Amino acid sequence: MAETAATVHSEPSAADMRLIIAASSAGTIFEWYDFFIYGALGSILAKTFFPAGNPTIEMLLFWLVFAVGFGFRPLGAVLFGYLGDRLGRKYTFLVTVTLMGIATAGVGLVPGAAQIGYAAPILVLLLRVIQGLALGGEYGGAAIYVAEHAPAGKRGFYTSFIQASVTGGFVTSLLVVLACKSAMSAETWALWGWRVPFVLSLALLAVSLWMRLKLSESPVFKAMKEAGELSKNPFVESFTYPGNKKRLIIALFGGAAGMTVIFYTAYFSGMSFLKGPMQINDTTAEVLVGSAGLVGIVMCLLTGRWSDRVGRARPLLLGNLAGLILLFPLFWTIGAYANPELAAASRASPVLLAGPDCTYSPFAPKQPTDCGKAMAMLGAKGVRYTLGAAAPALTISVGAQALSGFDEKALAGALDTAGYKFVKHDPAPSAMVVIWLCLAILAALSAITYGSLAALLVELFPARVRYSSMSIPYHISAGYFGGFLPFIAAFIAAKFGNPYAGLWYPWTIIAISLLVGLWGFDKGPPRDFADDTGRDAA
Repeated sequence: MAETAATVHSEPSAADMRLIIAASSAGTIFEWYDFFIYGALGSILAKTFFPAGNPTIEMLLFWLVFAVGFGFRPLGAVLFGYLGDRLGRKYTFLVTVTLMGIATAGVGLVPGAAQIGYAAPILVLLLRVIQGLALGGEYGGAAIYVAEHAPAGKRGFYTSFIQASVTGGFVTSLLVVLACKSAMSAETWALWGWRVPFVLSLALLAVSLWMRLKLSESPVFKAMKEAGELSKNPFVESFTYPGNKKRLIIALFGGAAGMTVIFYTAYFSGMSFLKGPMQINDTTAEVLVGSAGLVGIVMCLLTGRWSDRVGRARPLLLGNLAGLILLFPLFWTIGAYANPELAAASRASPVLLAGPDCTYSPFAPKQPTDCGKAMAMLGAKGVRYTLGAAAPALTISVGAQALSGFDEKALAGALDTAGYKFVKHDPAPSAMVVIWLCLAILAALSAITYGSLAALLVELFPARVRYSSMSIPYHISAGYFGGFLPFIAAFIAAKFGNPYAGLWYPWTIIAISLLVGLWGFDKGPPRDFADDTGRDAA
């Protein structure tokens, strides 16, 4: 292979490598903390910024704005990928971490809709856009910076610290939330205390900047710059460089798509499932999901090291296969142990709706038909129901009980008589062990598909367009397949009256990702960086 500036590599000392990993990982933890803190406080933010008088609509609006931040990640990938390939890795991710910190603190300072009306959700929306743009440039910069310093035989392990830092940001967000809640009364927390985790991002920003300012530029980028080999337009060249279109497709659908939906299903869907349909106390749900995330952190590091021996694609493909097999059974098990009364009542006294116009719109402030109103009430409570054949008048059957028409109090009474319980609770200790094990398996599946991904994507693309080419497919996948997952899953569950129905969305994406990965990725041992003549993806 011809040696070019893109492939020249001067290995840093062990001390320098520790600083590189620590500074890059700390910044990544901070940026994802900022992004995830919004999701961790969903129930409060939905009521504060999107009051609609309907819990289902409030949560859907909240998840829609959550998704908007993800939707702007590809644009951030284009913008900061261009800067990273033209101006350098280091200074680009200094800009992204600063933008993220300012935007996150801003969310904590925006008055609620009760004070400033529609300006509140508009401001939050704009701040989420800034967060999405910043995150679109952060991940690729940190992963590439570490990879371009790392020796080839340890690249998977070293970049796995960046992968673990994403989960670390999620766990950190939960730890900060739990610490703040424990330090104040429930009334204070609900009134203004929830804003503290957002404002704390300014302190985390200062630490991240201090650490990253100590870093020097990537040796690969410096060599390309000195040799005059920088791309004039990295975005355009990402699509015109020989073989890169195939690499982009494989990276998008075969690599990032499946990993993304497993990650967000494990953490965000897991959290909302426990807090919502399963009626688990918020703090208990946060402790269960956050502690399971620690398993994900360890598994990321183990997977990265494993990929240095067996190749980058094999863990990813095995994780996707396991996800297809285990996704539904794990959530069914969580449901059976998190709220056994609800599960037992659903089996013993199934709910059947039969009537005219049994359609449901998740966005309607008030359902126009009695059947739609019944569907909305049952969906908000996480009660599974089946739609029967159309009939002249609405009949609601709860086991052996039959109700004519829709009366909210009568339906609530029938559900209570049938054993449906909707009180926030903590499961029995033995049940919590089972729930935690299921969540830990989900976290491990996420880590197996994620731990080697940074090394895989970095090695897949040539150095002159690496920042752009890696960031674009990753953030399209994470922004749309993953970012819209909570919203799409919630929509499907509400539409079909089944809290598990939303799992079909991630299951389908995982299946596509597995097939594309089997077709496109090199399943052999790790290979070194591509030179400027390009390389095949497989």
